[in-house]
Amino acid sequence: MNKSQKQYRRYVYGIIGFFIAAIAANTFRYYNSINSAPDPENTEEVSFLIKQGESIETIGKNLEDSELIKSSWAFYWYIRLNNIDEDIISGRFMINQSMTTKEITQIISDASKSEAILTIQEGLRIKDIDTRLTESELIESGAFTKATQEFKGYEYYYFLPAGTPLEGYLFPDTYFLNAGDFKPDEVIYKALDNFENKIQPLVDQITQSGKSFEDIIIMASIIEKEVISQEDKSLVSGILWKRIDSGWRLDADATLLYTKDDNKITSADLSADSPYNSRKVQGLPPTPICNPSLSSIEAAINPKSSNYWFYLSTPEGETIFATSNEDHNTNKAKYL
Repeated sequence: MNKSQKQYRRYVYGIIGFFIAAIAANTFRYYNSINSAPDPENTEEVSFLIKQGESIETIGKNLEDSELIKSSWAFYWYIRLNNIDEDIISGRFMINQSMTTKEITQIISDASKSEAILTIQEGLRIKDIDTRLTESELIESGAFTKATQEFKGYEYYYFLPAGTPLEGYLFPDTYFLNAGDFKPDEVIYKALDNFENKIQPLVDQITQSGKSFEDIIIMASIIEKEVISQEDKSLVSGILWKRIDSGWRLDADATLLYTKDDNKITSADLSADSPYNSRKVQGLPPTPICNPSLSSIEAAINPKSSNYWFYLSTPEGETIFATSNEDHNTNKAKYL
């Protein structure tokens, strides 16, 4: 073997050695990436969304960007080599940094693990729910509000006369939703069904109260926004119904704030001809101003009589009552 042949052989062996080393390194990187977690000690769950139509490359990149896997490259090849491309489903999943790529892949290919969680807190408006769903990336902004306006299922709910706005009837609770194929109507029907179940034991009481179902829910929504203290809701209910029965205006700040987002009342608001301006217009507003809790509905049905005509809620949540406007002004100066 001459010198040139030896050089050529060393060159070939070098190339082969390089590729063997590269394959070995990538193989080690691959198995290390799919079998180890980014942070084995961090079990704090985070929400991860896979949108419909997203590619495996995009999903892997999003997982890596969120520091939930070590390598999007290893994730991609694990999916491809195991022929589970079609098993990955869209939806929202709860995963954490202590999981390996293998474990995460098992979760995001399991339909039972895919869900969205929506909590409708007491006192939220439809527009607030829309914001929550938008922030969860389940809808485009405004889609939920539009769905409530275009709702077609009135015939299924005896408490909803056709055309009645759904505000007030979406019962506050935690709802588990199909994130992979989410539609706003899913929340609407779940919340209305829940409302019907919760309100059923109170139907006879509402009938005996002599007030309409709609008026009870409107009053409950005002109580929900006006009173922080659960214990004082029935007492405030008695004051508000007494004002209506006596021809007084409600003078409830919460009705004025219904159409606003900054929680501030201006002089223009006080003089506005809005039907929600209970400082100027007598009686109840035309619709509920939020989705009230069961306790507020019960308070609206069962008002507690008293000598009080005025009340305020302190920043600490205490309700202060007064029998005269003079005493009420004194309380405002003292507590607000």
